[in-house]
Amino acid sequence: MNRPSTRPEDLLAAYRTGRSFFTSRNGTLLTDGVRAELPAYDGPDGAATLPRRVDELLRATPRASGEVLAIGAIPFEHDRPAFLTVPEAVWRSGPLPVAAEPRTAPEPTAGWQFTRLLPDQQGYAAAVADAVGRFAGSPLEKVVLARTAMLTAPGPVDVPALVATLAGLDPTGYTFAVEMPLAWSGGRGQFVGATPELVVARAGNRVVAHPYAGSARRSPDPAVDRERGERLASSPKDRREHAVVVEDIVGILRPFCRTLTVPPGPELVHTRAMWHLATRIEGELADPATTSLDLACALHPTPAVGGRPTDLARQVIAELEPFDRNCFAGMVGWTDAAGDGEWVLALRSAEVAGERLRLFAGAGIVAGSVPESEVAETAAKFRTMLDALGVADEL
Repeated sequence: MNRPSTRPEDLLAAYRTGRSFFTSRNGTLLTDGVRAELPAYDGPDGAATLPRRVDELLRATPRASGEVLAIGAIPFEHDRPAFLTVPEAVWRSGPLPVAAEPRTAPEPTAGWQFTRLLPDQQGYAAAVADAVGRFAGSPLEKVVLARTAMLTAPGPVDVPALVATLAGLDPTGYTFAVEMPLAWSGGRGQFVGATPELVVARAGNRVVAHPYAGSARRSPDPAVDRERGERLASSPKDRREHAVVVEDIVGILRPFCRTLTVPPGPELVHTRAMWHLATRIEGELADPATTSLDLACALHPTPAVGGRPTDLARQVIAELEPFDRNCFAGMVGWTDAAGDGEWVLALRSAEVAGERLRLFAGAGIVAGSVPESEVAETAAKFRTMLDALGVADEL
């Protein structure tokens, strides 16, 4: 392939199915080909050994030409194999520019068919009510419950166009596309998404985590939209949910860091579809040998996608969610031979194979959560992908 221009827009335009794409506030990354692939691992806790295995893979890869890094997706469950490859070619550029005029979603198109929704709105509300009932007299503080939707497009999905649309609709977020096996399709497909949330990034001895927890749907009416944001910022329930996530992340990162800066409270941020509470945590590594993947695997799954306590929350998820998350609520990102890298939560995402897609959305449940409100929150989170695809239906 001819070398793309170094402009980030050109790297986005050069993405095609089979390549990997990742863009963040720090830069844009496009890769092509496979030099090496992480071997499958059948151990009980693959996350514990993953940093060592990836480091060995990178060290064993010839470095005669080009940058050496691993890129791909890590599942939500620790006992599932990670899908990471060392690409043949790597191109980097700066972050995608933010257009003066926000990109608009494509016009809705006909011919989409929803073949499965697990659980449906009534079933999800019942699962939320079940989870809320478990908080009393239990150490459980938070659990994240998700929904999935299977749908069929009128024809094969144009994945590069979808990725470009996602990046244009939320240019300050993290847009990704990686190829991986999809059990439901019987072959390989693309895992794509536009997530707002950084698990952790490492650049030299500098570490950044930026957890999100507590959400509200935005409104096209400016006054209503502002009121929804203000209500979220002052919501005791959402601030409590956010504090659970931040406390957990700080507790895990502190032993790795010489210094750690934690703001006294969350900031109010937004994507095109949602308001969020977010806290930017910054630190300096105590040991320069600690890699981005060491940090990411220590943090995963954060209470933002699992719950707290972690093991109890995962048990509740296994009981109440009627589907396999695969890499949804896992991590997507990259790490290089020096240990630098970026890992984001795989949210607002979809698995794509031909004309079929599987979409995901979840919500954090704490004491006081209202089932109908959580149904509405997941429906709003589905909209990131549905709007980019041109699907008008509500879930």
